[in-house]
Amino acid sequence: MEEDDKKLLDDKPLMEDDTEELEDPEVVLDCVPREAEQKAGLGSSCPGIEQSKDKQKQRLTAQEKMQASLLRRDLSHVDQLHEEKDLFIQKTRGDLRACRRRMELLVKQQESVAAEMAAERAANNMAAMGRLEAASQRLCSELKNEWDLQARMMAVLQQSESTLWQIEVQEGQLEDARKSAQEEAAAARRGLQERAARQLDREMGASEKAERNRLLRARRCMHLQKELGLRQQKLVEEAQKNHRKALKFLKASLGRIREQEQKEELEAREHMRRRMDAVLALKNSISANRETLRKFQAWSQSKTELAEQQAQAEKKAILAQGGDAFKHLCHQRRRQELEAQNRAFEKEQKRRKQEIVSRLLKEEAVEDRRRPRPEPPRPTGQRSLRDQTWSYVATVCDGQSTEAPPCCPLVSGGPGSTGPCLPAKISTTESALAPGPFLLENRSRFYQSSLLLTAISSESVQGDGSSLGGQDTLAWPEIPGLWKEDYKPFQVSKDDVDQKPVGGTKMDKDILARTMQRLRSGVIHKQVASGREFRGCPFNSKPKFIHFKDFDVGKVYKKKITLINATYTINYCKLVGVDEGLQDFIHVDFDPPGPLSAGMSCEVLVTFKPMINKDLEGNVSFLAQTGGFSVPLKCSTKKCSLSLDKELIDFGSYTVGETAIRTITLTNTGGLGTKFRFLLASETCEMDTSQSALKLSSIFTYEDKGFYDKFTTSFSEHQMEGNESSPTDVPSQKESGKLDVKEQEEGHPIEGMTLTTIMTIPPNEEQMEFSLGETTEGDIGPFSSIKVPVIFTPIVPGTVQNSFKVVFKNQQCPTLYFKVIGVAIDVPVWVPKPNVDLKICMYDRLYQDSILVHTRSKAALRLKFEVCKELRGHMELLPETGYIQALSSYSVQLKFLPRHSLPEDAGKYFDKETRVLEAPMTIWVADQIKPLGFTVHAVVTTSDLELSPAGLDFGYCTIYEAIRTQISLCNHSLLPQEFGFVGLPKFVDIQPNDGFGTILPLETLQLDVIFQPTKAKEYNFELICKSEINRCFKLACRAVGVHPPLELSHYQIKFAATSLYDTSVATLYVINSHLSMNSLTHSVPRIGSEDAFPVGPTSFEFLLPPDSPITISPLVGTVWPGKRCLVRVAFRPVLPSELIHQEAFQALSRKAEIKSSQKETVTQRKDQRRSSFSMLRLQNQDRLLQASASQPPEVQKKDLASSSQEYQSAQASLTRSFQGKFDKFVVPCVVASGDTKDRKGTEPLSFSPHNTLYLELWCPAVAPSIVVTSDKGKTIINFGDIAAGHRGIKKVSIQNISPEDLDLEYSVLNPDGPFVLLNPTIRLPSGETQVLDLSFSPRESVLAQETLDIITKKGTLSLALMGTGVASTITCSIEGDVLNMGYVIARESVSLGFKLQNNSLLPIKFSMQLDSLSSRSRDQHLLPQFLASPDQRTEVVGTQNYSGQSVFSVVPVEGIMEPGKAQDFTVTFSPDHESLYFSDLLQVVLFEKKVSHHILLKGAAREHMMFVEGGDPLDVPVESLTVIPAFDLEHREGEPPPGPPSPEAEELKPILVTLDYVQLDPDTQAPPATRELQVGCIRTTQLSAKKTVEFSMDNIAALQHKGFTIEPSKGSVERGQTKTISISWTPPIDFDPDHPLMASALLQLRGDVKETYKVLFVAQVVTGP
Repeated sequence: MEEDDKKLLDDKPLMEDDTEELEDPEVVLDCVPREAEQKAGLGSSCPGIEQSKDKQKQRLTAQEKMQASLLRRDLSHVDQLHEEKDLFIQKTRGDLRACRRRMELLVKQQESVAAEMAAERAANNMAAMGRLEAASQRLCSELKNEWDLQARMMAVLQQSESTLWQIEVQEGQLEDARKSAQEEAAAARRGLQERAARQLDREMGASEKAERNRLLRARRCMHLQKELGLRQQKLVEEAQKNHRKALKFLKASLGRIREQEQKEELEAREHMRRRMDAVLALKNSISANRETLRKFQAWSQSKTELAEQQAQAEKKAILAQGGDAFKHLCHQRRRQELEAQNRAFEKEQKRRKQEIVSRLLKEEAVEDRRRPRPEPPRPTGQRSLRDQTWSYVATVCDGQSTEAPPCCPLVSGGPGSTGPCLPAKISTTESALAPGPFLLENRSRFYQSSLLLTAISSESVQGDGSSLGGQDTLAWPEIPGLWKEDYKPFQVSKDDVDQKPVGGTKMDKDILARTMQRLRSGVIHKQVASGREFRGCPFNSKPKFIHFKDFDVGKVYKKKITLINATYTINYCKLVGVDEGLQDFIHVDFDPPGPLSAGMSCEVLVTFKPMINKDLEGNVSFLAQTGGFSVPLKCSTKKCSLSLDKELIDFGSYTVGETAIRTITLTNTGGLGTKFRFLLASETCEMDTSQSALKLSSIFTYEDKGFYDKFTTSFSEHQMEGNESSPTDVPSQKESGKLDVKEQEEGHPIEGMTLTTIMTIPPNEEQMEFSLGETTEGDIGPFSSIKVPVIFTPIVPGTVQNSFKVVFKNQQCPTLYFKVIGVAIDVPVWVPKPNVDLKICMYDRLYQDSILVHTRSKAALRLKFEVCKELRGHMELLPETGYIQALSSYSVQLKFLPRHSLPEDAGKYFDKETRVLEAPMTIWVADQIKPLGFTVHAVVTTSDLELSPAGLDFGYCTIYEAIRTQISLCNHSLLPQEFGFVGLPKFVDIQPNDGFGTILPLETLQLDVIFQPTKAKEYNFELICKSEINRCFKLACRAVGVHPPLELSHYQIKFAATSLYDTSVATLYVINSHLSMNSLTHSVPRIGSEDAFPVGPTSFEFLLPPDSPITISPLVGTVWPGKRCLVRVAFRPVLPSELIHQEAFQALSRKAEIKSSQKETVTQRKDQRRSSFSMLRLQNQDRLLQASASQPPEVQKKDLASSSQEYQSAQASLTRSFQGKFDKFVVPCVVASGDTKDRKGTEPLSFSPHNTLYLELWCPAVAPSIVVTSDKGKTIINFGDIAAGHRGIKKVSIQNISPEDLDLEYSVLNPDGPFVLLNPTIRLPSGETQVLDLSFSPRESVLAQETLDIITKKGTLSLALMGTGVASTITCSIEGDVLNMGYVIARESVSLGFKLQNNSLLPIKFSMQLDSLSSRSRDQHLLPQFLASPDQRTEVVGTQNYSGQSVFSVVPVEGIMEPGKAQDFTVTFSPDHESLYFSDLLQVVLFEKKVSHHILLKGAAREHMMFVEGGDPLDVPVESLTVIPAFDLEHREGEPPPGPPSPEAEELKPILVTLDYVQLDPDTQAPPATRELQVGCIRTTQLSAKKTVEFSMDNIAALQHKGFTIEPSKGSVERGQTKTISISWTPPIDFDPDHPLMASALLQLRGDVKETYKVLFVAQVVTGP
């Protein structure tokens, strides 16, 4: 009955809900438009519907189409209303039936309730009656509600049925319109089908027509190809005939050419031999000249030293006499200079006379050869140039003064210069001085020297010619009266002699020298290591030579050198200084490094600031412990270093009238520019010089006969060489130039370099065959070059040669010479193009060219063209014979068809390495012995294209993928070629440009061959590559097509741009579509031509590449036939760990550098007072270099963890600066037959490598849109350690770094977790920063970790929240949490200590509580302990003191324990009466809430100093409320033992000892049963006569008889000690196992009192555990 009531109560809300949902659907009736009814009515009664079909086929007007569309809409609306109303009626009827069922149920319930009420009324149960009456009233109300609901539903149902009838009536009215609409729709469909059929017919006709046109074009193409083939065949036959004809003539021509070449080779060898002989002779001459020069130099040096010694001796003598030695030397030097000038002038005069005579004789001989006929008579009144010259020579020889030309003033000689008459002088000159090559070459040089001597002597010597050799002179002494005869030298007075000189006397100097020697001997000492004495330079310099090259005055130059200790042990180094001449320009910065070990080095900075433009040399001196050493130093100014690239230009043979051009290059490798000019060797030129008279006159200040001797030596050397040397001998010029430079550096004047300053240029009287181009003079800059063309225009047949020279304004630059040689040929017939260049030719290709032959002959000539014998099979000249008319030209055709045998046939004419062919062709001219030749040049190359590799094996490839393989196409030709791959199968593609293109000479192209099979089979095919000359190159290919049993829904996934540390997810399906093995209906999975793959479950596995940001789930799975498996692919880009480590190391390095620089700055400020600015800057640089070199290795030694601050800072920095990255991964998916669940254990499935599928992933990574700006960008929020029950708050700043505003969403944190986001932000504008507050509230000791995702439309920022809830964990030093205080004399106390260790990271507040003192123990109302069983006793508070004070006390009671520290506690036990059951519970309470430890405190108290422990318990651990007197105990224990009566009744205390002998096997002897008793003596502070406790046990023999063994039976115990009594029992032979053995013995203890214990032994045998 109660269950029915519950059902009724549950059903009531249902009925109320149903009542509320029912609505009156009258409103739907208005949805049917009246226009539709009218149209339907009109449609049904309109005669137009019944009209004929011809009128229906007419085109409808726009109004009719509109009416038809409205009618269709009304019909569909009516249908929809009918369907909805029908459904509503069905639902209402169902609700009505349910209502009636509920009413029937309510009626039944009313009847049952009425029956129950009658029964309860009879039973007079008023409570039940009330309940049933309430239920009856409820049922009545529910029944009434159901009746009302039924009535409303009936009304609604009737109204709905009437509405449905109206709708059906309207449908009947519109039935005719519906039929007409259906007919129209069918007619429209039929019309569409007819139009489609007609369109199909037209398209079929058009396709047939196109096919006919294609066939017609194919037939035409085939016809044209046949015609072209016949034409090509005819051309090939004609070419072969011509080739056979030309081959015969070509072989003959090649034979003749080879013979000619052999002759030319023999002549060349002979010419080379002669040249080698000349070179050897020249070498011998040079070596002889060098030896002679060395002798003269040694002689000059000895004379110079001797003169210096003489000068020093004279100086000392003058000083000894007290005169002025400097003035004396100046006057003497001036006299010697004048004498030298006079001697040089006389010598020059003689040389000029000899030169003029030799030139006149030579000119006379030439004129005699050219003009053999007599010279016509001259006018008597006019003197010729020759007569004037002879008269000038005679005048000079006679010593008469003549009028010199204005350009060359002459100075006559002295009185003794008269010589013999002119004829005798001429004969002497002709016999003694034959004009050699030296005179011819240096004629202009001597002439220039004479002019310079004249100019110098005119400046330094005043007077006529007669006064040069006599006493009269205009020179005056510097000091007046010095040169007078009555001049007396200055005498030093005696007073002045007694005074000490400025530098000290000689004795003082000697003393000073000896003192310095002793001091240096103390500083410098020998170094001996391992018995070996070091000898040599103590320090090696790197570089060994300090050279400041090409310096500018005013600039500062610095060089750094390194001094390395080369000795055996420690050495020192000290800067001594630089040479005196360098002190104004050189500054050395050197910090003495202190002791340097062997091999160590130190640095020296040398600063050079030039103030004058002059070469400087010297040394930088240092002093080491083993001796001094120096580093050479040289400072050189900018100089010119000029050279020509050629010394001989050979033009070869050219016909008269032709022009040839060669180029010669003038190169300046020095740092100083100068002016230059190209001239003939015989020409002279005047160059401006800016040297002062003092510089020119200083040439002659040498005190001996150096100038005169050098001229004599040079003249004699060239005379010795004779005709073996020529003016163009370049080696001799170079050697002499080197020697002159060396002499100039040593201080000797060089006349050939400084005297050639004034030249005259004679007019060019005749046309020259060699000429220079436009650029013959100008300026050449430093480190530059200039090219000058040399033009050869032959005029007269024969060999022509000429010499040129290059002169420079800079007098330190020597004149450069070069020689030009050419051969002029005069032939009547010539070829304008002697070199025919066919460029680059291919094998088996025909090349033609026309060769033009000209003639200057006035008669017709017969020409015969001949090809060398070796090339007659490849080259042909047509026609072979021809006639050239007078003064005309003739053209011959050259045909060149190189064969592959050309390298072997051509022989020496073909260079196999360069592929260059130089074929000599010969033109024979009638009546001319010397033939005319020309050369055909060609580079012959192959047309081969090489494909590598020779064959391609694509291996196994599935039909869902393509394999790309690279091939190399190499062009071995020297010409570019077009190529293309033709006839490719459908499953092959070649890229780029579909396999077509142009390949350059000797180029190798990489082409991609893409193979994609269409079905599973074995493929064998060829790729054909054709070149532009229709050559075919084939490449064999093979592959195996594979149809795998599984397929992927997507083989390529392109992820969206994903932010760093965000995740993008894509899904795909692994599909198993293999359902049948029937290969006739569809293609079945197989590998090539192998058997088909079986139908069944198929497993797959994705193999991810290592260290990839890709995650695939599931990696392994099984797909059943006809099913598919969903696979999730996730992409999460992260920064590489190596990159983050590198950035972190760099940041640490920068910090270390900043710290070191700060330290160095402080040090610099302290040292600033003691060091100069330049020195300080050098030290700073050195220190910074050392710091930067030493700090990074220290930083790199640190091992950065991913959780370290440096690592996370570097990660945040790289994340903000991330520029984006795109990666592409290919993930293989292997396939195997079978289910992964069927494999046994870890046995792998048999995956076939050929059935592998490949998934391509495109993974673009971008920088995040939101970054963390707080805490250096860390995304790990670590709250650290928070005590349980407390809360920690962290603030995190996030910034929007994207260019647009972002809406923020947050992931849901664990509601029961400790993390809470306090202030979520919905929107974050661009560039702004928002602070988020996060809290961490742990409830227990736990390591909490959650992830908070901040989600935007551009990505997700994940914040890792970490925190540790720290519980107050401490450890106690007491094992087992029981502290036993032991035995104590009553009313005394004992203390024990223990420690509590704080193992947490937080300070802990503690308090110590005893249960005996807590209110909790007092408030508990429990049964007394003596009434409770031992198992139910939970109280640990035992016996307490009678005085009310606590038995136990603890110090300290409360306090705070620091993290990692330990706290000492002291427990004191103070009993005031005897008891064995003192106990209490000590609780360690942390933070006044949590109890961490329960420590049980136990102790026992005795009135006397002895005690016994052990045995079985015989009483309860609770004291009685009353004190039992002693006599009661005696009466309770029984009769006293026998013996003499004592004044006091002796108490016997029982001890029960139970021994169980365990015997599991009756055949095996078991070990005896053992027990122990402890006898102890308590340490006390009371005075007592006995210091020990003695014990003894009687009745030992009786116990042994019963099998008991007691060890020891008696003994003594010291204070504070215990002794163990061992009791063992073995059953005797007569032991009855059914009855336990009982025995007793008395144990007596004697201490301050005597105590007796009765020990009861109960032994039994136990057969089981």
